[in-house]
Amino acid sequence: MDEPSVPPHRVTQLLVDWSHGDNAALTELTPLVYEELRRLAHYHMGGQRPDHTLQTTALVNEAYLRLADQTNPRWQNRAHFFAVAARAMRQILVSYARSQRSQKRGGGALKVELDEVALVSPEQSKEIIDLHEALERLAALDSRKAQVVELKYFGGLNYEEMAEVLKISRITVRRDWEFARVWLYTELRNVD
Repeated sequence: MDEPSVPPHRVTQLLVDWSHGDNAALTELTPLVYEELRRLAHYHMGGQRPDHTLQTTALVNEAYLRLADQTNPRWQNRAHFFAVAARAMRQILVSYARSQRSQKRGGGALKVELDEVALVSPEQSKEIIDLHEALERLAALDSRKAQVVELKYFGGLNYEEMAEVLKISRITVRRDWEFARVWLYTELRNVD
């Protein structure tokens, strides 16, 4: 996300227009943010087999549908939109990972769509759930640091964008990231 393909102010203006009920803005916005969402999803799906093109597409489509389905969106700017997209992608990945682990343990007959099966591998589902649970523990200790991790890891935002979303200084974001990264490393290393 460091190099958006369209000017951030254009995306922000379209988001504001959409927030005020302009559906034409959503139509123009869709192709502009879709490619950035694809890059973001591709980053998250990087550990998967390269022949699964459906994974990135499924994650982007699911996240975009959740974002576009909002009845009264109140987007502040581009960074805010991608922060919400990051949270949506995290929730989707965790939900699918939990569903897959539940099935593996014989946890009832769940209806699973083809896209869901292709989205997260069994190896990655444990890592996603472990990270999610560690982030939940971090949020209980310091919610802002957990938000920084979510914005950076799941949202791909840079320090400047995270500072804008969280309304704190860039240096505070960097300090929060450094602390959270070490804290999560320690937490995840002790899992198993």
